Amino acid sequence: MSRTLQEWLYLLEQRHPKEIDMGLARVSAVRDRMGLKYDCPVIMVGGTNGKGSTCAMLESILLQAGYRVGLYSKPHFLDFNERARINGENCSDAQLVDAFEKVEAARGETSLTYFEFTTLAICRLLADAQLDVAILEVGLGGRLDAVNVVDANVSIVTSIDIDHVDYLGDTRELIGFEKAGIFRPGKVAICSDPSPPQSLIDHAEKTGADLWLFGRDFNYGGDKQQWNYGGRSQRRNSLGYPSLRGANQLLNASAALAALESLKDRLPVGAQEVRSGLVMVELPGRFQVLPGRPSVILDVAHNPHAAAALAQNLDNMGFHPYTYAVFGSMLDKDIEGVLAHMGGKVDHWMVTDLPLPRAATAQQLEEKLRASGALNEAEKTVSCFASPEEAYLAAVSKAGENDRIVVFGSFLTVAGAMRARRAR
Repeated sequence: MSRTLQEWLYLLEQRHPKEIDMGLARVSAVRDRMGLKYDCPVIMVGGTNGKGSTCAMLESILLQAGYRVGLYSKPHFLDFNERARINGENCSDAQLVDAFEKVEAARGETSLTYFEFTTLAICRLLADAQLDVAILEVGLGGRLDAVNVVDANVSIVTSIDIDHVDYLGDTRELIGFEKAGIFRPGKVAICSDPSPPQSLIDHAEKTGADLWLFGRDFNYGGDKQQWNYGGRSQRRNSLGYPSLRGANQLLNASAALAALESLKDRLPVGAQEVRSGLVMVELPGRFQVLPGRPSVILDVAHNPHAAAALAQNLDNMGFHPYTYAVFGSMLDKDIEGVLAHMGGKVDHWMVTDLPLPRAATAQQLEEKLRASGALNEAEKTVSCFASPEEAYLAAVSKAGENDRIVVFGSFLTVAGAMRARRAR
């Protein structure tokens, strides 16, 4: 019986008892039965924050260079199809359904989570698409992430910070080891974190990967008008700043250019193509400032490292009389750490429930806000809402045209605001 894409997704959500089931044995077994392999270079991108931006810059530059590019990224905001892109376009329902059926035919009695099944399907779709290059974004961790059943020609780890402590550990050293699990013997392994954990360096050496470290093997410099990249054997001068906003984007751009430098014999890219790719890159929900008034900023920041970057970016925006925040978060996140950076930036909080059992309730977020001291000033307020859509519409109704609204804390929070805007 043929199923629609939505029927497939509903089935996969119901089928496996766990949302996350760490380990690669089951996924590897199905991969082998599928004969899944790539005939083109594969760039794999992991890290705590900055993965999506780095993938988007790689995709944009390589498209400008005329290559046929496949991208697997996650999670999606509004449509599952956002996760699989070929030549800058989301894959169709029919393409995804066909890939799902191929995984189902090879799966046999092997149980796969939603993420594992969809990862194998999208990897199959991209492997069959006659690509010049595939870009695969790693999900949780790296070592035991389903994407890691593919062998990459180049692996990138962006930043390393505390997140997903129940699965990855509660120190940067433990998390760095997990992230470094995507490195391969004899292959280029890039880390753009300015202070990489020793565990990552040690694992790269033990694995026999060719480790490129920011500040040692590649770097950037520049002024307010332009910037320069310097690598092991290649320089890129007079580059325009990426269209993605934010203080950390040059780190992400440098990692992307280091990956392209390492592949320059197989995928040569000219200076103008780099410039155009950086200027034209787009990525929803990463310090995305929407047109119009009041200013609306969408940012998926959901851990202290990302919240610190968001706070700095808000400071760089100039004066706004009032800042309204639409905030929803998973309960297992370091909410106190996030509020430590964002508490002083917001005047009026719209905290919201999210449609997942492991999400914090609006009431729990209000309690954490009060405990953090973010509401100590008399004019600061907090209101609770049942959904991000309701919270966003309330913020829009209250904000003046010179104010700003920042939506953050989770992909689900930002997706809710996007749905509310689309419905309007």
